[in-house]
Amino acid sequence: MNDRYVEAARRAEELLARMTLEEKAAQMTQVPASALTDEQAEAWAARGVGSFLHTLGERAARLQQIALHSRLGIPVLFGIDAVRGHALKNGATIYPCPLALACSWDRELLTAVGRATAGEVAADGLHWTFSPLLCVARDLRWGRVDETFGESPRLIGELASAMIRGYQGDDLSAPDSIMACAKHYLAYGESTGGRDSVDAPIPLRLIRQLFLPPFAQAVQAGCATFMTAYSSIDGVPLTIHRELLTHILKEELGFDGFVVTDWDNVRALVTRQHVAESLRDAAVLAANAGNDMFMSTPEACDELIAAVREGSLSETVLDGAVRRILTLKYRLGLFGEKSLHAYALPADAMEKHRALNRRAQEEALVLLQNNGALPLSAHQIAVVGPAADDAVAMLGDWTYLSHPDPHPDATHAIPPVTPYRGLCALGERHGFTVSYARGCGFFSAETPATVQYEATPALQAEFARLSGSLNLPAVQAACADAEVIVACVGDCLAQNGEGRDRADLNLSGDQQVLLETLKSFGKPLIVVLVTAKPLTTLWIKLNADAVVQAFSGGQTLGDALARLLTGELNPSGKLPISFAHTTGQLPVYHNSLPGWHDGRYMDAPAEPLYPFGFGLSYTRFRYGAPLYSEVETGRTLSVTVQNAGGWDGVETVQVYAHRPSAGRITPVKELVDFIRVPLAAGEEKELVFSIPDDRLCAVRDDGSRVLEHGEYTLMVGSSSRDADLQWVRFRV
Repeated sequence: MNDRYVEAARRAEELLARMTLEEKAAQMTQVPASALTDEQAEAWAARGVGSFLHTLGERAARLQQIALHSRLGIPVLFGIDAVRGHALKNGATIYPCPLALACSWDRELLTAVGRATAGEVAADGLHWTFSPLLCVARDLRWGRVDETFGESPRLIGELASAMIRGYQGDDLSAPDSIMACAKHYLAYGESTGGRDSVDAPIPLRLIRQLFLPPFAQAVQAGCATFMTAYSSIDGVPLTIHRELLTHILKEELGFDGFVVTDWDNVRALVTRQHVAESLRDAAVLAANAGNDMFMSTPEACDELIAAVREGSLSETVLDGAVRRILTLKYRLGLFGEKSLHAYALPADAMEKHRALNRRAQEEALVLLQNNGALPLSAHQIAVVGPAADDAVAMLGDWTYLSHPDPHPDATHAIPPVTPYRGLCALGERHGFTVSYARGCGFFSAETPATVQYEATPALQAEFARLSGSLNLPAVQAACADAEVIVACVGDCLAQNGEGRDRADLNLSGDQQVLLETLKSFGKPLIVVLVTAKPLTTLWIKLNADAVVQAFSGGQTLGDALARLLTGELNPSGKLPISFAHTTGQLPVYHNSLPGWHDGRYMDAPAEPLYPFGFGLSYTRFRYGAPLYSEVETGRTLSVTVQNAGGWDGVETVQVYAHRPSAGRITPVKELVDFIRVPLAAGEEKELVFSIPDDRLCAVRDDGSRVLEHGEYTLMVGSSSRDADLQWVRFRV
């Protein structure tokens, strides 16, 4: 514990001793300013509220001034869902979604994106982002897969920790540093059936083995705050799960920040999960479990006060929560210039952020298949499909176009570049022309009304915009003179996000009919999957000449995609998540347990359609035989990798491990480390991986981590697929 932290804790303790019960309860309250009138928001600021969320610019500055003139002058924390840059603000930099960023496997990139995001958020007078999301995504039906870093606890933990370091910087009190928030604690993505916030019957041992490690890494990275999940585990809502929130997170892992609930979680204990009879009971349960701040349940503030006065809640519980909140406010530097003046972005900052965004987008694209059709060499290219020129679908969730106050018709301060417009821009340079047809919508006229999950006029209008059956004459006209067809298909915003889980992961509407029609023309067919998450695309794999995965991109997706298709960019992305052959094959992931019949269905293979860690390049990488050795600090694995092709490229070398059983079945393989290495054509490098014992430990029923005796296997290669790995074995 450094001197700065000790001083912050001392000052927090002194301030806490001066606070009334009412002021303590107010500090534990976060209210959504966007849902309040100016008068209501100002009343909360005068009352000494702990935090506002989703308010920007001048309004935030005015509310802060009111708070600073309250009795104790405690500054307000302003929070925002800056999930992929400060993207809820039109004009900010919108980066690819987290799942797309994870395709880079690039720790340094994630830190840079976090640092740039922090600067833009701080420049708006805000202090706190509800990011990163550390949920393990194993069921592709879940609507929030795009917000995750994929299926591997190790990959998630590494990338999330890198982003946390970017958000918070070396000094949390610096003008351009903001607080990170690790969410959603815990196992939120494991909800039964892929349905958001449904119970997950997970034993505590598996929680410790699979779902807890990324959050443990976040604690080690110094993450300032944690957010509880909506869902429940074995019938216990995470909001009141004292074992996980207090005993494991705060006491065992040593988390010294504060815990905030998710949106209206406390009220949901009464209205949705039915584990409390009243809001007062819910507030008591949540506070006793270890929640320090209540998001978007402002009425709970008065219930906390009443509960203490009637004796159903100890004031010491409030003291513990407020102590954590105040300590972080001091560490953040809010009791100084930071609360009075927003960070001043350097004059060249936005241009640098745009350049970083271009790099992020380039690293996020994954080449899944190429039968020699790429790079393109045609003079006339047809671009067809509903995802080819739809900025809203391309950007996906958590932007100013989608949440919390969507404006699909808003004028773009920084116009996004769609795939069609990206190819048009490169046409002159490469000597080709581009024809275009939408072809069909994401939904057809026969789409069930259930897709229209909310009957608001705005959403009904958006649904109508996204709909449309196959327009064969337009498709034929666009493709008539084309030498090659680039089909951009996928999903749209209405099919992804919170509460938008899917039972069917096939292409929606007439998109499949469109692809079959394009195939019938007898011309090379390049399919670009512009999606928020993996869809079931077996037909595409069997019939397309090349396939590119472009998860929900940032503002420059079209530019990066055009460069990849034309050969200006050599793809380097690797999948952070496995693709299924069919929805019925789910779940399918690399760290599965071995089955009696090898995990097969009678009508589907055991292996995924595209495996975790997979991604092609325009060059070829050759691996030497791996060498294992033991050193004082643990174990090392070395391997030589050569770029054996004619292109400069980047390879992500992955190391997996299999542990002995010791009475329990263990995963067939688990990612334990990776290195992203650039290699010029013909260049060769030796890579050395240090594998600490804790990455090989098994978790026993009592929660202890043990290096079991027996035979271990380390695997190194270009993906999790057995054919792409070389194996070494050793005994402990």
